[in-house]
Amino acid sequence: MAFFTISCFIFFVPSVDGAAIYKAQCVRCHGPSGEGTKQYKPRLEGDRSIAQLADVIHKTMPENAPGSLSAEQSQAVASYVHDAFYSRIARERNRPVRVELARLTTRQYRNVLADLVGSFRGTPGWTDQRGLKAEYFKNRRYRPMDRVIQRTDSQILLDFGVESPAPGKIEAHEFSARWNGSILADQTGEYEIVIRTEHAARLWLNDLKRPLIDAWVKSGNDTEYRATIFLVAGRLYSVRLEYSKAKQGVDDSAKTKGKEQPKVKSSIALLWKPPGRSQEAIPSANLLPINVPESYICSTSFPPDDRSYGWERGTTVSKEWDQAATDAALEAAAAIAERADELAGVKENDQERPRKYQLFSQAFAERAFRRPLNAEEKKRIERQLAVDADPVIGLKRVVLLVLKSPQFLYREVGNSRNDYDVAARLSFALWDSLPDAALLAAASAGKLSTRESIALQAERMLGDPRGRTKLRTFLLTWLKADQPLDLSRDAKKFPGFDSALVADMRSSLEYFLDDVVWSDTSDYRQLLLSDQVYVTGRMAKYFGVGSRVENGWAKAKLDDGKRSGVLTHPYLLAGFSHSTESSPIHRGVFLARSLLGVSLKAPPEAVAPLAPDLHPSLTTRERVTMQTRPANCMTCHEIINPLGFTLEHFDAVGRYRSEDHAKPVNAAGWYQARDGKTVKVNGSQELAAFVADSPEAHAAFAEQMFHHLVQQSIRAYGPDTLERLRKSFTANRYHIRRLAIEAATVAALGPPTKTTP
Repeated sequence: MAFFTISCFIFFVPSVDGAAIYKAQCVRCHGPSGEGTKQYKPRLEGDRSIAQLADVIHKTMPENAPGSLSAEQSQAVASYVHDAFYSRIARERNRPVRVELARLTTRQYRNVLADLVGSFRGTPGWTDQRGLKAEYFKNRRYRPMDRVIQRTDSQILLDFGVESPAPGKIEAHEFSARWNGSILADQTGEYEIVIRTEHAARLWLNDLKRPLIDAWVKSGNDTEYRATIFLVAGRLYSVRLEYSKAKQGVDDSAKTKGKEQPKVKSSIALLWKPPGRSQEAIPSANLLPINVPESYICSTSFPPDDRSYGWERGTTVSKEWDQAATDAALEAAAAIAERADELAGVKENDQERPRKYQLFSQAFAERAFRRPLNAEEKKRIERQLAVDADPVIGLKRVVLLVLKSPQFLYREVGNSRNDYDVAARLSFALWDSLPDAALLAAASAGKLSTRESIALQAERMLGDPRGRTKLRTFLLTWLKADQPLDLSRDAKKFPGFDSALVADMRSSLEYFLDDVVWSDTSDYRQLLLSDQVYVTGRMAKYFGVGSRVENGWAKAKLDDGKRSGVLTHPYLLAGFSHSTESSPIHRGVFLARSLLGVSLKAPPEAVAPLAPDLHPSLTTRERVTMQTRPANCMTCHEIINPLGFTLEHFDAVGRYRSEDHAKPVNAAGWYQARDGKTVKVNGSQELAAFVADSPEAHAAFAEQMFHHLVQQSIRAYGPDTLERLRKSFTANRYHIRRLAIEAATVAALGPPTKTTP
């Protein structure tokens, strides 16, 4: 929570006048309007209530004589500071926030290019079915007449042993199989794809003309084959896997016909290692039995986007970013030129090639600019096409012109409110990408002028893989789990806690989030109150689940129902811990910032925790209390510590415990709400019940969702927008998807104007 230390002496003031006290004693350090000085640079601004400010001032001010102010004086100073410049309302009045000019973020740039090129290949379908379409053949020829089995396999994790997949129909010593469908990427980055088999196999991914892995003809005893590919999250990529049990790529059936064949083991597994994760079998949730066209993937590296405000922002334009945008445009132009005839719908010896290239070029520019072209823009495209006799070279010039144009690279230019701008704001909020054909058609027909019509489009779009990915990414960002957490642990103290278990824990969290969000109720409160966790057999064994999990995933109650949703999910508890001990400070910071929306200032310097070995008789709670006892620490730690202590029933790997260092765990904590009342809670379940019902937590969730979706300050859309979102959230029974639709609708309509009622 951003706050301040008034390092000044308090002299006698004849009356309790907060403004006078501040002017006489504090201006020289903090500035007339709390703007800061060379000595104390941070602005005096934050989100504490007057009651909370008064309490801090009374306990800690002034720096050289804390506690010397009376309660009445503290209240007066707090009231003045809060109303003059500290509070959100005061900041909005003094420094109105506007929607900022924004360029495409790296995530948006990659999504836009993929959708821009993909729009000329057809829109892939979507299904709730999972797995890949499987065909099993009685030989290696893949002919329809030799096909024996057709089915859907949920995962490619098959062990046939020495038997046949269809006894009596397929010989055990020689058969083949083929799987078709698509893979859904959850994260953007480098994926390591792995085939594990004793026999022949090959894999195509995204490009069905060139295998990504080819182990069809091989020698030696290798059983694992790997390749790396860059994938963009929220997208389906075509996949085909072929497998053959026989002599490695050699057809000697004529020589072996009629002879008894030796029994040889046979298996095939398709695995991956997503960015920052451990290797695992590709989950059924990421496999779909539908065919999709090739997706364009921009592999150019961009500098990181600004995250200083807590959400991703495309507001910094550097030489490095401009060079990356140029390199990406060159890469895209070359790829489009290579596929020019396909994308433009040109056949061999087509006499209409120049005209079709012109139509393609105009359509490409319109989709890239998110609106129809004007007459001058059409002429510029015609001029670029006419420069060279080779239409492919002219097309490359057009692509470069479009992809380096401000109309493509920048959003929110001028805050205009026509239907095409509404469509673009909506698509970037929910997809981080361009409007699709349906949204552009609605804009063209003037059907995006009301909240109701926009909300209907938003509901449709949220069900798309890109919308699902955006919502999941928000939840992981809200939980501070959008980047891989450091879960390395002391192997002696925590035997069995390995990378495979960590991968299960991460997937468990994601399955839980998806389960809640995409349920009928989509109830935010269930994120906090549910006592069930998705587990594998490995997790069940490690965390002591009574019921046995044979294969795949199952819901289970850990520790006899002592868990409380995301607050006690093992992945997060382990992530907010040290290598050998729990960390109430890390957990408390997470609870304060993410769950309750408290703005904590950064610590003045990195402070190493007190080593447990130096105080073997102390519990973690006692050591943290000892370390943070100084007054300059307690400004923030009086909030952090009591929240973090409520999770002390869970150790550094997220297992439940009743004792810490041979002493009973003390999980009592408290939180001073913005109304000044102190809420006492004991343990994670009482804390979860408080947070689930807290208006402060509801507002924090709504604000963070808005910032993640829109990437603009919510204050730019009106001083009461956050409160309206919070009330809407409450009225809709805390429906997460409805909140996302409402936030996207607010963004699509744009900031209020003087004529807006």
